[in-house]
Amino acid sequence: MIRAAIALGFCAAASLAAMPSLADECVDFKWDVAQERALFAGPATALTAGTDAKSAPDMQLGHLYELKLGTQDQVSFAATPGKKSPRTESNAGLVKFKIPVKGSYRVAIDMPFWIDVVQDGALLAATDFQGQHGCNSPHKIVVFELPGTRPFILQLSNAAPQSVRLTITATPSRKL
Repeated sequence: MIRAAIALGFCAAASLAAMPSLADECVDFKWDVAQERALFAGPATALTAGTDAKSAPDMQLGHLYELKLGTQDQVSFAATPGKKSPRTESNAGLVKFKIPVKGSYRVAIDMPFWIDVVQDGALLAATDFQGQHGCNSPHKIVVFELPGTRPFILQLSNAAPQSVRLTITATPSRKL
């Protein structure tokens, strides 16, 4: 009888663990994140991040990537990251991307990383951001107002994980 109750308890715990939690539903974002959620629900393209601007691979907008990173001390950033104090044994990497028109764009990632966008050697200030603890599809979204269509460098830094899933999308129109 006790063994049956223990087995039943293990089965119930396994069933609960397999169910998505409310936090993983990512319901508390202040914006509509439907396009990011749809991308994160699909397959990701594997890509190895560059260790400098020259070796940074190209990323396409509206596509999910699984980006393999290197150790941060091996990365030569296009501009000094906005996060000045990296944690010990941090990972980092760079990718390039272009946009079709100037405007507002969102970078979404599945882990806590520092995100910078660089143009012409200078960091562009984020206009907004938010993250959801317990949510990894996405975990964090940072908004940038991108001033032109020249290539940009996306820098990821100060991260413990050796890879990150990410996407860049145009910010949906906001109805006021």
